[in-house]
Amino acid sequence: MENGNEQDLPILSVGFLMGVAYRKLSAVLHHKLRDYDLTPEQWSVLYTVDQSQGLIQKEIAERSHKDKPTTTRILDQLEKKGLIHKQVGENDRRSFLVFTTEKGKEVTQATTPIEDSMTDELRAFMSEPEIDMLRELLLRIHHHLGTKQ
Repeated sequence: MENGNEQDLPILSVGFLMGVAYRKLSAVLHHKLRDYDLTPEQWSVLYTVDQSQGLIQKEIAERSHKDKPTTTRILDQLEKKGLIHKQVGENDRRSFLVFTTEKGKEVTQATTPIEDSMTDELRAFMSEPEIDMLRELLLRIHHHLGTKQ
């Protein structure tokens, strides 16, 4: 399907095709975020922190739909890049609260339009009702499979 030619792919499962689409979208986003030294996974965690300052790691993991070890690794990377800082929690000394730094806020502000442009990429070949339907179907899959764990 390199040049939009569906004949390049045999009839495949929906799951396989969703994986192919995800990898292609992720590659485009990765390329667009390259100048900011961010991966799409790091961006989603940084955005989550920026939108809700002072979350604990568990809340960040839940909101960004990542497991706790992955979230820990990403938070450590973002901290090394100077985009977030951690503060020991007042009620629970074992947990820490996460905040964006000024640099993190600037990067989030500069990169949010990049994430938004991904929907614009879809608008180039999908109608608004199709995008809405895709969003609804993906959410339905997410909710259904989320109950299976």
